[in-house]
Amino acid sequence: MRSDLNAQTADDIRYDAALDAVDWSRLIQDLEADDFHNGRTPVELEASFRNSEIVVLAWSGERVVGTARALSDGVCNTYVIDVWTQSAHRRRGIARRMMQAIEDAVPGQHVFLTTHDAAHLYEALGYERDGVGFGKVVGLWLGRFPPRPARVP
Repeated sequence: MRSDLNAQTADDIRYDAALDAVDWSRLIQDLEADDFHNGRTPVELEASFRNSEIVVLAWSGERVVGTARALSDGVCNTYVIDVWTQSAHRRRGIARRMMQAIEDAVPGQHVFLTTHDAAHLYEALGYERDGVGFGKVVGLWLGRFPPRPARVP
């Protein structure tokens, strides 16, 4: 159920689901610069995206400036993760377009996500607070790091 964006464009940003042109090392550098990197190697980051049901990338030229992906059972539940827009490109509707592409791919499904610092964005997109999320790292994070401490709101 990959997103069928067919390389839509808006302003100078191009949206698509193709992963072959991604420079995963460069993307990690950009994620790190925005304090959004969670320790995945380039190979692990690529695997995360390739193993997702839905992927949306925002491109400015040859550079990825936004990501969003979702896991879905294809019936009633979708979980959105890795929604990121590079700092220099924020407040231009990029995250909104990526989220819309995910929603368009899963009509009739319950779309769920968690966020640590962007509740205002998702509320503006019509999302409502939905219960309490829980998380647990089983063993070592990514098989090599001690579990990260929980974020305090």
